[in-house]
Amino acid sequence: MSDPLTPDRVASVLRAEGVRVVEVGNWRTHNRNSKGPWGPLNGSIVHHTVTRGTASTVAMVRDGHAALPGPLCHGMIAKDGRVHMVGWGRTNHAGGGDSKVLEQVIAESYGTRPTPPTRGNSNGVDGNARFYGWECENLGDGKDPWPKAQYDAIVRVQAALCRAHDWSAKSVIGHLEWSSDKVDPRGFTMAKLRADVAERLKHPASWNPGSDHEEDPMAGITKRDIFDAVWKTDAIGGPTDAADHSTNPTWQPQSILKDMQARIRSMDKRMAAQTAAITVLAGQVGTGADTQTVVSAVEAAIERAVIDVNINTGEA
Repeated sequence: MSDPLTPDRVASVLRAEGVRVVEVGNWRTHNRNSKGPWGPLNGSIVHHTVTRGTASTVAMVRDGHAALPGPLCHGMIAKDGRVHMVGWGRTNHAGGGDSKVLEQVIAESYGTRPTPPTRGNSNGVDGNARFYGWECENLGDGKDPWPKAQYDAIVRVQAALCRAHDWSAKSVIGHLEWSSDKVDPRGFTMAKLRADVAERLKHPASWNPGSDHEEDPMAGITKRDIFDAVWKTDAIGGPTDAADHSTNPTWQPQSILKDMQARIRSMDKRMAAQTAAITVLAGQVGTGADTQTVVSAVEAAIERAVIDVNINTGEA
């Protein structure tokens, strides 16, 4: 049993574990403490939301819904791996559950999973007082994928709590392992999650898988970094260097690719037209100049120009 971490402490241990924390409004004091106790705590429960869309999901777990007031968890783990903190204290996430499961979690005495629960929300012991709760953005249909970033964040969150409380991974359970009338989380097994949490706990909080042997050259590099390095160059026309910004007003890479493809086709057409014109012209001059020599010279000059060109976005 442990006293709950303070808001400052939990934010600190999550970030130390490599979690990207988003603090939502007054999460530090947003709770249901007026309805019952919170603590001592015995573990952490993982849920899925049965929703799609991060912004709407954050709003739902923070404010609740007609049948259940919020907050509905302590943090919501989004598809991109960010953890949105929405409440701290007692929250409506666990409901009633099996007392035998609670005993096994406290003692960390079970094997790969606790004994299947026989009690549920209506007739079980109060889980809101005993567990941290983490909702994870997923439809919960067994088909909606769990992106690597999201799953990694789930592991890191649970490892951070276990590390802070000196718990083993067996203090982490799924809602379906707590309550007989729940099925979440669906799409991965809690045995696998606990194994991954246990592996993290063998390493420092700063550990990243693979970093024991060699440094990942892409570590810390975001899509924005790649975008800025590859696309925002002087060699590629964009909205900042053309009078007409209509070809790519929002700096989307796919728009740039389409624009470049159109320009290449246009240059191909111009080259063909120029070649034909020069052929006719050379024949009309009557000076005895070899037509193919003229054409080849012009083509070579154009090819050199294409290699060195800085594409003008003002050209069609």
